[in-house]
Amino acid sequence: MAKVLKRRGDHPGLVHVISAMEACQSYNPWHDKVSHKTFLKPDTGKCLHYYFYFMDPVVGLCYLRVPTWCPFRLQFYCNGHGWLAQKLKAKRIAHTLADNAFVRIENWQTAQKLADSLKPEQLHRVLDRYAHLCCPVEKTFGQRYHWSIMQAEYSTDLVFRSREALAPLYEQLSRESVLAVKAEQVATFLGKKITPQLAQEVGSRFATRIQGTCIKHRLWQAQVKMYDKVGLVLRIETTVNNVSFFSSTTARWNTAMGQAPVNWHP
Repeated sequence: MAKVLKRRGDHPGLVHVISAMEACQSYNPWHDKVSHKTFLKPDTGKCLHYYFYFMDPVVGLCYLRVPTWCPFRLQFYCNGHGWLAQKLKAKRIAHTLADNAFVRIENWQTAQKLADSLKPEQLHRVLDRYAHLCCPVEKTFGQRYHWSIMQAEYSTDLVFRSREALAPLYEQLSRESVLAVKAEQVATFLGKKITPQLAQEVGSRFATRIQGTCIKHRLWQAQVKMYDKVGLVLRIETTVNNVSFFSSTTARWNTAMGQAPVNWHP
């Protein structure tokens, strides 16, 4: 995708379309031998999906995943840093992005206020527009899509002036995180208590890659990570692969995971 963007530029519009055969939710006809009635039964299967990538003037680079089988459950992805970059551009506030991290912003206070101003209603208008554009079958059903969050990431970025300033601090923090942070503390941060049922779902990992060193604490489908992004940003990130993790109902713990951050269904 980076190569396509480099060739076409970052102006608004369609960037690319990718197709893939993937699992999906669907229906199967079912005949009840007792009642002698035939009806549709929820089922799973595989169908062709289209990924429509757009450079949106509101949220930046995003994609809409559209299945070709009923009930046409849509999945949408966008990055909050891309949304903020569009806001900063509109207000003519100079900034520099490295991947999905800001390493320079002319006015940090204004940028934070803009980040805090994101409202679900604003995002819904973007989603409605792309659903109408890429999945016109909604007109046949005469219904609008209901939007819900399936997967989410929330990060706190501390930006340093130089790599030399962050490196020694991060080395100390990473060592302390490995030695001092316990599973109970991670669970408490995520609003859970360690039980025998959850004990085997807790884990920690220390990894060093080309991009930097990452400390990861995991509790079932939620992760708390700390890493040095591009050597200039100390990022604390909470990732939830399925937001039903925060449900107090035990049955929700067995909900099947989805593959995209945001999903829609009629």
